[in-house]
Amino acid sequence: MPHATILVVDDEQLIRWSLLERLRADGHHVLEAETGSAALDRVREGVDLVLLDYRLPDMDGVAVLRRIKEYDPDILVIMLTAYATVETAVEAMKIGAYHFANKPFNLDDVALTVTNALETTRLRREVRRLRASQAQPYEFDRIVGESPQITGLKQLLRKVAASPASTVLLTGESGTGKDLAAKVLHYNSERANRPFMNITCSAIPESLLESELFGHERGAFTDARQQKRGLLESADGGTVFLDEIGEMVPGLQPKLLRFLEEKAFKRVGGQHDIRVDVRVIGATNRNLEDQVKSGRFREDLYYRLNVLPIHLPPLRAHLEDLPALVAFYVDLFNREFRKSVRGVTPAAMRGLQDYGWPGNVREVRNAVERAMLLSEGPWLEPSDFPVLGSPVRAAHGISLPAEGVKLDELERSLVVQALERSGGNQTRAATLLGLNRDQIRYRIEKFGLVKTAH
Repeated sequence: MPHATILVVDDEQLIRWSLLERLRADGHHVLEAETGSAALDRVREGVDLVLLDYRLPDMDGVAVLRRIKEYDPDILVIMLTAYATVETAVEAMKIGAYHFANKPFNLDDVALTVTNALETTRLRREVRRLRASQAQPYEFDRIVGESPQITGLKQLLRKVAASPASTVLLTGESGTGKDLAAKVLHYNSERANRPFMNITCSAIPESLLESELFGHERGAFTDARQQKRGLLESADGGTVFLDEIGEMVPGLQPKLLRFLEEKAFKRVGGQHDIRVDVRVIGATNRNLEDQVKSGRFREDLYYRLNVLPIHLPPLRAHLEDLPALVAFYVDLFNREFRKSVRGVTPAAMRGLQDYGWPGNVREVRNAVERAMLLSEGPWLEPSDFPVLGSPVRAAHGISLPAEGVKLDELERSLVVQALERSGGNQTRAATLLGLNRDQIRYRIEKFGLVKTAH
């Protein structure tokens, strides 16, 4: 790291001079101090590395080291001493000393140690910068909307992020933003500087999922040629996001339960417990209570996960947020595609608000992205959104096709879609269709949809 600022702290002028000359020759900016108090004043000027003598006139080097680490834990300190004992070395390393250099020392060896230490500093700062840039898109305002449902959701996420809760369960339909909510929780918690690891339980074969989650020992199975750390171990101090947890195979559920209860697990083929501190966030678009009743999900695991449930509402429940969502994605894709689209026309917005959005917020993003890619005008028109020609629209937006329709089939299809979007709730389904509850019940019975509704 050229042009680093290094502080040399030693009460022997010859040693200070020798180090200053060598480090300046290597291209570094070098400061000096001959007492502990002077060193602490110089540290506040901003330094990358400190070469610190163990014995100083006014205080010992370990006390100075402790004060430096309290001021800035990222400053690396190389201790210089002719008097080190095992006990003092261990104490200094515990406080955070990077290295010990014994007097008399070889200047080339010290210069090499300085180079390695500065590279460590550079890597630490780069990791911190990357983590900060990664966390930036996940502020609470990244969840777009001001409706009561979204305002309440953000308030709940703030409380949970600040809590020490080790398990959280996110529920909601596909496309409602459960993955975004998980990242918001992580990057706004005390765990933000630790890893965020995610795994989709349905995307990995049953034979590999356990190894991915818990890791394995060498020789645990045919292809296990070396030891592997799993996600839980790699995320120590951070968060593990288990997406589609309702799809987790039954054989793995008791092992996850044991981990949640004991914070310990064994690698596949391992004999010893490994203990880690992670927050586990599960997410599902399934009704886990129904999964429990049908025997596909363990009841004890469900209750262990469901300590802090957070439900993400479907878009149809807060359509007043649609204009803000569309504007957000127009702005996002303007920057990504280097365009200058000003927004959507009133006619396009009316059509978008009439559409059912079965894919929720994810479908809004996809629709705007496609429109932005293909449109060449300053405004997005209804014709830029193929979804507006979809049959999944409010009844007043459906046009009679030239070949005609079978009215009973169309009516049944609309009732089925309304029930699906309302999660089987008859009152909400009736509202979607402009009917009262008696009218929707009549049609449910007429079309034999009793099992679909409640």
